[in-house]
Order: sequence, then C-alpha cells, then structure tokens
Amino acid sequence: MRPKDLKRVLFIDIETVATFSSYDDLSTDMQKHWKHKSSYIKTDNTYTDETDRARQLYLDKAGIYAEFAKVVCISAGLLSTKGDEIDKLRLRSFYGHDESVILKTFADVLNKHFNRTNRFFLCGHNLREFDVPFLCRRMLLNGIKLPALLNIPGKRPWQTPHLIDTLEYWKFGDYKNYSSLDLLTSIFGLPTPKDDLDGSLVGEAYYIRDDLKAIVEYCEKDVVSVIQLYFKFKGYPLLNKEQIISTTNFILGDEEE
Repeated sequence: MRPKDLKRVLFIDIETVATFSSYDDLSTDMQKHWKHKSSYIKTDNTYTDETDRARQLYLDKAGIYAEFAKVVCISAGLLSTKGDEIDKLRLRSFYGHDESVILKTFADVLNKHFNRTNRFFLCGHNLREFDVPFLCRRMLLNGIKLPALLNIPGKRPWQTPHLIDTLEYWKFGDYKNYSSLDLLTSIFGLPTPKDDLDGSLVGEAYYIRDDLKAIVEYCEKDVVSVIQLYFKFKGYPLLNKEQIISTTNFILGDEEE
C-alpha cells in the first residue's frame, strides 16, 4: 500500500473489562457458565475451592471473553496525506460507561465513512483474533447491526483482505507464536504504550479508580504504536509528536482522493 493510500485505513485498538466488578455480582446462571469456562483456563495458582478459583480467574481473565466482558474504549487513528507524503494522524476515542452508546457511535462512523470493504481497511495488532471478533460479538449482544467492515461471520481470512493485522505481518506464516505489541515496540526501538498502564490494570482503572482518562490515553498510545510498527514493516518514516492530534470528529470519505 502506497503512503498516500493510508488515508483509507482506520487503525484501531479496544479496551475491555469484565461486565461486572466481581464474580459475586454475576447471576447464578452466569456464575455457572463462568465456572465452566474458567475450568479450561490454565493457572499457576492452586485452589482448594472451585468457587475461589472461579472468583480469582474472573478478576484476572474475564475481561478478554466477550461473553463475560464489555467494551469501555475504542480508539481509532486516521492518517491524512499531502501528495505522496503522510501529513497528520488524527486520533478519536469512543469511551464511557454505556457500552451500547460506545458501540453505536463507532458503528455509525464506520457506516458513514468506511462502508465499502473494497476501498477501506481496518488495521490493528491481533485484530483478527481479538479486536474484531470482540466488537462483532458485543455489537450483536447490544442489538447493533454489523457495519460492512465488521460483517464477517463465516468468512475465511482470504475473504477479508480489508482486515490488516500487524501480528500476522510479524508471524510470516508461523502460527505457533504470539508476539505482543509491547514486545515488538521494544525490539524495534519504538516508544512503549505500557508506561502508565497495561491491559491487566484496565479493570482496576475502570472499576476502582473510575479513571477513564487513563484508559483512553493508554488505548490511543496503542493505536500510535500499531501505526509506527506498521510503518517499520513498510519502511515508511515514523510519525513525530507534532503530527499527532486528538479530535472529536473525523472528516473522511470518497472526497479525499
């Protein structure tokens, strides 16, 4: 993809937390389902009580399972160009305590500005295995029709070339290994997004400190890291801080040729 075509790529990252702050807040039915789900999760800790095990694993792991978690932030980055050169990166985040509003607002942006899979792209790290499936599942659970870029049920990877995954770039066909965004930014000498927060602490920031600002900043840093990593893969010059701006709106579409 040429640098001037990157304005058709929406770089995204999401942050998720368990649906409730603790296992004990789950309904009896959902506690049963979580006990079953968590029984397959490996842990180095030893528990004598099945409920204690389920309770701790809910705190540690529930946030990554769409059936037991929700989206609290979606950050998106859009590049603009001048001729053949990359000009600016605009960051916009959708966040809050009402997941349905977050998802509906993001879906509206995709429907309005990114509504053709033969023209627009989504890019993220582990996008195919986590971000996109999680968003799709949570949209369906919230009664939101899937936008074109997310309408992928039953499709094979080769049928969804509009999904660009930096993890797949790094795998080079090797499916035995997972390399985190944090690891790849470190080995490429890029700024790490994990300076103030990491994924394991998002639930604490949300439920205990009610610090949405920290979650948004962390999520946006991940988006920037994904873009910088993608640029490393493609041999493009890295973005500098002056090129990165936050916004509450995107101006996009076919008029930006």
